[in-house]
Amino acid sequence: METLNTISKRCSLKMHISNKPVEKEKINTILDAGRMAASARNNQPWRFIVVQDRQVIEQVTTAFSESNQVILDSPVILFVCARAMDDIIRDGREYYLFDVGMAVGNMLLAATDLGLVTHPMTAFDETRVKQVLHIPEDVRIVVATPLAYPREGSYDQASRERLLSRSRKGLDELVSSDHWSEPEPA
Repeated sequence: METLNTISKRCSLKMHISNKPVEKEKINTILDAGRMAASARNNQPWRFIVVQDRQVIEQVTTAFSESNQVILDSPVILFVCARAMDDIIRDGREYYLFDVGMAVGNMLLAATDLGLVTHPMTAFDETRVKQVLHIPEDVRIVVATPLAYPREGSYDQASRERLLSRSRKGLDELVSSDHWSEPEPA
């Protein structure tokens, strides 16, 4: 049940980033959680780039949207990348995006379990990030996230307000039985 507890308390906390260094062991645990994700035909299309050099962080931050500039304060930025050709494409469905999503989900939960703040980000200039990180043209940067300790001292303190205000749709709005159905209007 620890997994369900971690799932229920995971939230994005970009406004709670501290610059306290993150231990290499914790970074490796998070990366290993991503590595262990399931993937179509076990192709494991994901590639991870761990950015910790302050100059590189400053350079890549210029590629992020204004609302994501807080990433500059993070001691670690994790980029998750993949090539479509490294995975299955069947009937126009590119499985690498789903597979990367499963790896990212594992990593976000591992980070939460370790008491680290994350915030998946996709609002960045991919071309600029590729230039800074020397990523080949045929590789997609699917998502980036800071990995940081919370300013408040603990994950539970940092997430308390966010979790109290968070809402989720009820299962009655999300689940159909035997065939598609639209939820009843409120």
